[in-house]
Amino acid sequence: MQLIKLANEDETLALGARIIKTLSAGQAVALTGDLGAGKTTLVRGMLQSVLGNIDVPSPTYTLVQTYELPKFDLWHCDMYRLERPEDGYELGLLDAFEDAVCVIEWPDKIAPLLPKGILEIDIQFDTHGDTEGRMAKLTGFGERFE
Repeated sequence: MQLIKLANEDETLALGARIIKTLSAGQAVALTGDLGAGKTTLVRGMLQSVLGNIDVPSPTYTLVQTYELPKFDLWHCDMYRLERPEDGYELGLLDAFEDAVCVIEWPDKIAPLLPKGILEIDIQFDTHGDTEGRMAKLTGFGERFE
């Protein structure tokens, strides 16, 4: 487990840029944290570091946004509105877990479907520091992220 202080949005984007370099097809990342904590900002950092200054909207209403990267496709998923874990089957997540990188916001909504060995990132407001700061707790990255 690693704790990383994120003082502002730029540091969250930079963390995303570091994380994307450690990922490969067939991996999944579970993003947790309160509304507005920076989950989508982290994903924007991942994608913009590879694809340039593209728009990265939250997939709250579409549930899934897919992006074609040079080495793999990235599925940005937001399960907040999902009513039952089984609804994840209809989205094609099981195939994506094998062939793409899946970054999943609100992963608890599909907990029974999540693959083993998922990488977890929990972003929380830093109540001990300034009002803008966040703390990111990374679990499951091991040596890949050092």
